[in-house]
Amino acid sequence: MSVLHAGGCLCGDVRFETQGDPEKTALCHCRYCQLRTGSAFGVSVYFDQAAVTLRQGQTKTYTFQTESGRDFTTEFCVRCGTTVFWRLELFPGKVGVAGGAFDPPSFWYDVSREVFVRNKAPFANFCLNDSHATSSSFDPKKEEDARMEVLSE
Repeated sequence: MSVLHAGGCLCGDVRFETQGDPEKTALCHCRYCQLRTGSAFGVSVYFDQAAVTLRQGQTKTYTFQTESGRDFTTEFCVRCGTTVFWRLELFPGKVGVAGGAFDPPSFWYDVSREVFVRNKAPFANFCLNDSHATSSSFDPKKEEDARMEVLSE
């Protein structure tokens, strides 16, 4: 029997459950995750879509296109706005779960990879061996707004 992990949004209206271990985890320092979380990075915990169940509450989606020309869809609580899930066109059939949205022990999964470290906040000092300036899938097709630009590399 697979291990179940529950979680939800800030107000508690949205509750979800994941089954088993994540397929991949990472810290993401891209501008999209910085803006999506309102923080220096996002904690991405990816599962096969069949392993993630929305148990209660209502979410709303917002889809935008990355500079690589791929869709990025976030799912958030309609009441408090907490992002709980996202789906990337790049990973069909996978669901990203917000790492901090799991119930205690919130950070039960292992994270050994970080991507888009070129955007990393100077105070975010992690000791991860698998660290990448961008991502293997990064393939810019369009120019971003100035607010999205990386100021130093």
